[in-house]
Amino acid sequence: MRILVTGGAGYKGVLLVRRLLEKGHRVALLDNFMYGYSPVLHLVHEDNLEILQCDIRNLKKEHVAGFDVVYHLAGISGVPACAANPHSAEMINVEATRNLAAMLDRQQVLVNASTTSFYGASGKAFDETMPVDPISIYGKTKYEAEKYIQQRERSISLRFATVFGISARMRDDLLVNDFVYRAIKDRLIVLFGAQSKRTFIHIQDAVSAYVFVLDHLDEMCGQVYNVGDAGLNYSKMDIAQAIMKRIKCEVVNSALPSDDKRNFEVSFDKLKALGYRTKHTLEDGIKDLVKLYGFYAINPQYRVI
Repeated sequence: MRILVTGGAGYKGVLLVRRLLEKGHRVALLDNFMYGYSPVLHLVHEDNLEILQCDIRNLKKEHVAGFDVVYHLAGISGVPACAANPHSAEMINVEATRNLAAMLDRQQVLVNASTTSFYGASGKAFDETMPVDPISIYGKTKYEAEKYIQQRERSISLRFATVFGISARMRDDLLVNDFVYRAIKDRLIVLFGAQSKRTFIHIQDAVSAYVFVLDHLDEMCGQVYNVGDAGLNYSKMDIAQAIMKRIKCEVVNSALPSDDKRNFEVSFDKLKALGYRTKHTLEDGIKDLVKLYGFYAINPQYRVI
């Protein structure tokens, strides 16, 4: 297949591009490279790879023409980043996504990187049929984008759990990644809303879900799917306690309210019924992150928030 990946130099995108190349696909990586070129340097030699430097807001029809599948990962990701840049979140996550969807012809498949973050703060267990309740700019913009995309017949939206793990373009602001970093560097994790729950997914399993779509295009088109595993529904306290098993650190359960009000569990039965399974545990991710953060220090230039 000929495949385009927007945001292909990003946290998930660069791993997806590599996996697609390994499977023999011809891939175009499109990114504005706002975080630099180093994440893709190990891929440049690939004969089946084309690299397009373009901001998603400046996308033209010629950028997307001729591809069988378009994976749309470009956007402002995460609650803090969108809260800090609300206008950009609207222009990138919603308007640019709507423009992309309008540029594609009827036969092209659009696979959208959506999120479980718009399931809100109810504490309920959500499946894809239930009304959503986005409580952040991030959740609201991602849900608006998903609605535009799903108006196309050949579109698929994957609502990912909160991702953790290592990538060539690291994100250190994601909850598990951040907690491990603080445990190693500060020997301290401060919890706000310690019992609030979310679902998590290892980055390699997230990439596998994208690739899974290619073998199930006809049955998945026109649908939305939660992506993750019910066994990875955890509270913040659960995450901290798992980290403490590997790192000697202190956990402080603050009585102050959390700025992040999300609190929910997720059902993944719909995608599981098609045969998708996760392979990596929370402990797998923590082990890798402990190794990484033993020598790695965050460059503030490259933090999302």
